[in-house]
Amino acid sequence: MPRIAVVLSGCGVHDGAEIHESVITLLALDRAGAEVVVAAPDMDQAHVVNHLTGDEAPGETRNVAVESARIARGAVIDLARLDCATIDAVIFPGGFGAAKNLCSYAFDGPELTIHPEVERVTLEMVRAARPIGTMCIAPVMTAKILADNGFNVTVTIGNDEATAGHIESFGATHRVCAVDEIVLDANTRVVSTPAYMLAGSIKEAAAGIEKLVAAVLQLCVRK
Repeated sequence: MPRIAVVLSGCGVHDGAEIHESVITLLALDRAGAEVVVAAPDMDQAHVVNHLTGDEAPGETRNVAVESARIARGAVIDLARLDCATIDAVIFPGGFGAAKNLCSYAFDGPELTIHPEVERVTLEMVRAARPIGTMCIAPVMTAKILADNGFNVTVTIGNDEATAGHIESFGATHRVCAVDEIVLDANTRVVSTPAYMLAGSIKEAAAGIEKLVAAVLQLCVRK
């Protein structure tokens, strides 16, 4: 039974992990019989957004791991404690938390910085030839980490030209992809899909995410 880590960035599309993407990922892994460990950095969110109004909630703070535990039903470990030697693959759902808490892309654009534990996990997995799944906006940080460390990687965020241009500016390759498809980079074993970068409904997001999970699990078998 493969053991898969799912790295969350909070709870809620505007300031944390995209809940639909996260739950679809967890459901697909469970249906496939995988063992799942959910991890998140133990840190304050970049900020808190009122999801009813879409406005920032000034003065309010929330912890990324604590919020991620809402999705994981309490079973979350600190990302710093994730031992990559004990897992067969890692998957990063999207949501603005990936671009605000796991990296700073939402604020700094192509000059983004990466959370050090996200960088550590990404590099350890690639160097061990273990697969990575990355979806929605998360492929931006995956591409940045790998390109900066000399890896030739191809990913997708769908068809947004500005974001694709930023990925290309890192030295990575972007491939246009439909919402219900995936891009597999055989060299790095990175699998990506647009999810809610393109999806107009939960079923559209699920189509690509389920293919991503299946591809990641197949790569675990072939390692």
